[in-house]
Amino acid sequence: MIHADAETVHRLLDYPGLIEALREAHREGLAPQVGAQVMDEPGGANAFVSLVAWAPHRAIAAKLVGVFPDNVARSPPEPSVQGLVALFDAETGRALMTADGAALTFRKTAADSALGADFLARKNVRTLLVVGAGGLAPHVVEAHLAVRPSLGRVLIWNRTAAKAKDLAARLAGLPATVQAVDDLDAALPLADVISCVTMARAPVVKGALLKAGAHVDLVGAYTPEMREADDDVVLKAGAIFVDTRANCENSGELSQPLARQLITRNGIVADLFDLAAGRHPGRTGDQQITMYKNVGGGHLDLYAASYLLRRLRRGGDRAFPVAG
Repeated sequence: MIHADAETVHRLLDYPGLIEALREAHREGLAPQVGAQVMDEPGGANAFVSLVAWAPHRAIAAKLVGVFPDNVARSPPEPSVQGLVALFDAETGRALMTADGAALTFRKTAADSALGADFLARKNVRTLLVVGAGGLAPHVVEAHLAVRPSLGRVLIWNRTAAKAKDLAARLAGLPATVQAVDDLDAALPLADVISCVTMARAPVVKGALLKAGAHVDLVGAYTPEMREADDDVVLKAGAIFVDTRANCENSGELSQPLARQLITRNGIVADLFDLAAGRHPGRTGDQQITMYKNVGGGHLDLYAASYLLRRLRRGGDRAFPVAG
C-alpha cells in the first residue's frame, strides 16, 4: 500500500490535471454512495469528521479529519484541518493508498471552486478578490489562475490585515500582481471573481457592491449558522449554483435565505453534474452575477484520491483505478 505525504499530495495534485479529473468524473455522472458523521467537542469549537464515498466496481474513499480552528494560534502553529484519506479497491476491499488529509482537502476544495468558476465566471476576467488569508487561500488563488489565466490582479483581504499582507508577499512569484487590501467594501466593486474562504458567522460580502458580471465563489459557511454573503448577493444572483445538491442546505448560505423564503429550492438551478454534462448552460450573459456554493463532500475526496493514485502509479488512463 502507498502512502502520499503532504509534499507528495501537493506535488502530484496539479491544478490543471486535478480540475480536469473532477470535470470528467462529473461529466461521467459518477455519483458515489456517500455517508458522513460529524462529532463536535462538548462545549468546544473542535470537530472530527468521517466521510465515506463508495463508487461500485471503482473505488471506496474514507476520510478522517479533525477541524481544530485554534491550531493556527499554537506555538508552533499547526493546520486547523488534519487527518488522512484512504482509498480502497471497491471489488475486493483491499487498501490501495493513504494520503495526507489536510493537503488533499486543500487541493480538492480549491479545484472544486475553480471548476465552478470555469463554468460560471466570464472568460475575460481580470481581478480576483480572495476574502480570507488562511491555509486554503493560496490554493484558491492558484486554482483560479489555472482556469482563468486572464486574471492579472489578485487582491487579498483578511480581518487581520497582517495575515493578508504576509500571504500577498508569499504569492509574489505568481503570474499576477498580488496585493493585500485593507478595505473590503472598496475592493468588492473592482473584482470580477470573489472567492470567500472564511469562518465568518455574519456576511462579509455585500451584494450591493458587486459589479455587473461578477462571479461569487463561497467556500466557508459549512454549518447553518455560518455565512459569508448577504441576502443582496443571493437576490442579485437570482440563479444559484452548487457543486452538489446533497446536503447543500446545511450551509447558512442557502439555509437562511430558504428559511426566509427569499429563494426556493428551485432557485438552486444546477450543480457540477448538470454543468459538466451540459444539462445547464451556466452563465447566460456577461452582465449576470453568478453565485456558487462550494459544499464539498466525500465524492470529491474519492475523485481526487483516485487521480492521485493514478499519478503515483505513473501510467494508465483510468480515472478511477482498482487493483490490478
